[in-house]
Amino acid sequence: MKIRRTQMTIERGQVRRRDFLRTLPTAAMAAGMLSWSDRLALAAAQNKSSHRACILLWMAGGPSPYETLSPLEGHGNGGNTKSISTSVPGIRVAEHLPHIAAQMNDFALIRSLTSKEGNHNRASFLLHTGYLPTPTVKYPSLGAVAALQLGEKRTALPPFVRIGRSTRLRVGGGLLGTQFDPFAHRDPKNPPGNTELATDTNRYRRRLNLLAQLQETQNVAAGVKDSHQATYNKASRMILSPEMRAFDLSLEPKQIRDAYGNSDFASGCLLARRLVEAGVTFVEVNCRGWDTHQDNFTKTHELAGQVDQPTAALIKDLKQRGLLDSTLVVWMGEFGRTPKINARGGRDHYPRVFSAAMAGAGIRGGQVIGRMSDDGSQVVDRPVSVPDLFQTYCRSLELDPESESISSLGRPIKVVEEGKAVEELF
Repeated sequence: MKIRRTQMTIERGQVRRRDFLRTLPTAAMAAGMLSWSDRLALAAAQNKSSHRACILLWMAGGPSPYETLSPLEGHGNGGNTKSISTSVPGIRVAEHLPHIAAQMNDFALIRSLTSKEGNHNRASFLLHTGYLPTPTVKYPSLGAVAALQLGEKRTALPPFVRIGRSTRLRVGGGLLGTQFDPFAHRDPKNPPGNTELATDTNRYRRRLNLLAQLQETQNVAAGVKDSHQATYNKASRMILSPEMRAFDLSLEPKQIRDAYGNSDFASGCLLARRLVEAGVTFVEVNCRGWDTHQDNFTKTHELAGQVDQPTAALIKDLKQRGLLDSTLVVWMGEFGRTPKINARGGRDHYPRVFSAAMAGAGIRGGQVIGRMSDDGSQVVDRPVSVPDLFQTYCRSLELDPESESISSLGRPIKVVEEGKAVEELF
């Protein structure tokens, strides 16, 4: 049986491939009648109504809102950056984001994010966990919490994947355990290293059995032994699984790859879509370089050029595949930049006001939440705190914010301690 990869027209209208595949019996998959892409489409069709996922597009270093989502055209603090209209009348963004502007019907902008933490490491930790770092409690990241509460048990792929190079991110499973640490994949253009067998499958499995037998003879604590064996089991299950093909971007049609662009960030966004389609719960894609203490306008223009097209393409791609309704996409960094331009033509750290964009998973696009002052120095309407943001994540992803984990000191730690979800977003 050959599954056609074009839309099928029936008497009452058109049926998309994923709708047709949903009607196929499980035996068709077992008999090997479906291609890899058809299996992905079937998985997406089965999961889209129930499986929530999140893609965090992390702008490491703290992007200037005035050259991205919240331009200050007409004020001296805005420099020479001009704004452009978007697909939603009345909403304007910086001229460097034309693709995002064209997709604004799907985006909600938050222009009133505010915090007090201006240190890169501490602010990155805060915006990933909802907590400031302490020496006594290892707080888990949002990705780890999502992996715990939403992770698909049937997939061999890790539930939490971090894509790209990052020097500041030191957050993962925390008190939830190393099994919820992210799978780090630095080069999205190529499959992960050390994931191909150096021998045949049967010999590899014999080696795993031998390793398990040797570990039984070791005089170590049972917990350490079990944890070590569990890690090996998890890794071996992953590399033996055909689902690893989700990491291979060469399997994508050229027109899809071209729609995202050629940058590393573009490849990361395309890989994020493939991973979510394959059942991964949380994917983080990093773009570094936003710490623009000098030459802010040139650097931000270049960086915006790297992320604009892929971000918009990701939203469009998810939407066309029926995945946007169940996938939350967040574009943000750890804080903003000073409204006043320094002597080096740059902007310094400024957590008092910054911006983010969100789409999918119940978020109502085509709107702006909050407002900053005309000079960009403070929030003047609808401030959104970090706890508010995490409550919003929980609402969108259907996570339980009251769920507690116990720290090494016996203290119960909630996913979010305070804050309220931004109801206007939904």
